[in-house]
Amino acid sequence: MTALTLGPSPARRDALARRIQLLVAATIAYNVVEAVVALTAGTAASSSALIGFGLDSVIEVSSAAAVAWQFSARDHAVREGRERVTLRIISVSFFALAAYVAVDAVRVLAGTGEAEPSPLDIGIAALSLAVMPFLSAAQRPSGARGARSGPPPP
Repeated sequence: MTALTLGPSPARRDALARRIQLLVAATIAYNVVEAVVALTAGTAASSSALIGFGLDSVIEVSSAAAVAWQFSARDHAVREGRERVTLRIISVSFFALAAYVAVDAVRVLAGTGEAEPSPLDIGIAALSLAVMPFLSAAQRPSGARGARSGPPPP
């Protein structure tokens, strides 16, 4: 009797993992540049909006690095095991960003600071609006095709 397997073959999973690694590397490279520019310009201009944008880029880098670590394992079972840790790293990063945004919002509401728009703010946001959807669209099929082929481990 032949066993029925669900999900992609091991060779297909390896190909998907390699593709995910390349896309994650592109995401990391873009977000590192974006973070450096936004944090440097935000600090120079005392712009909490740019600093927040830069911190978001740092979080995206840490999230992408966590995914890269997850898919760096050759063995599918190891990748599956790393998924839960990766998700926790990503969720903690976003909670940290939420805390920054909340503190900054309270500061602005208290009248001790207000973000001023600048051409650099708009330029970085516009560039991200142009670049990130393409990276996301390229990543989506790889994830949907089953870099994971079953329920997460307990």
